[in-house]
Amino acid sequence: MAYNGSMRVLALDIGEKRVGVATGDTSARIALPLTILAAKDLSAGSPAFRRLIEDHEPELLVIGLPLSLSGEETQQTQRVRDCAERLAAATGLPLVYQDERLSSAEARRHLREAGCTEREMRGRIDAVAASLILRAYLDAAVFEQAEGSE
Repeated sequence: MAYNGSMRVLALDIGEKRVGVATGDTSARIALPLTILAAKDLSAGSPAFRRLIEDHEPELLVIGLPLSLSGEETQQTQRVRDCAERLAAATGLPLVYQDERLSSAEARRHLREAGCTEREMRGRIDAVAASLILRAYLDAAVFEQAEGSE
């Protein structure tokens, strides 16, 4: 999905136990780790998720799509798609998927380089991974936009 102008975006890294959340803005190409939700709180009816939507007023959901290293879809891929489609339908927000392969490993590397201990990382990896997913989406969208203007 290409964009023109400024759009607020909420990115989700949906895991089995936790969901990393990041927020960003397409005009400034900013992607910031925001929070982590328990996977059970990832529904449009959940007070925690509703609060995220109300507080950040996103215009787009970017969902990390877990593919195998070879790029194939797995059972986890379908679980994430099902969850994302339910959220998009309930919120009325457009939805795009972004390949998330190795985002958690990259998040761990970033946090390690920032001097975080393993204990500190546990509470941050998923949100940082969501911000990396969002960053990849923003970079790809800018690239597509540039190619389209040639």
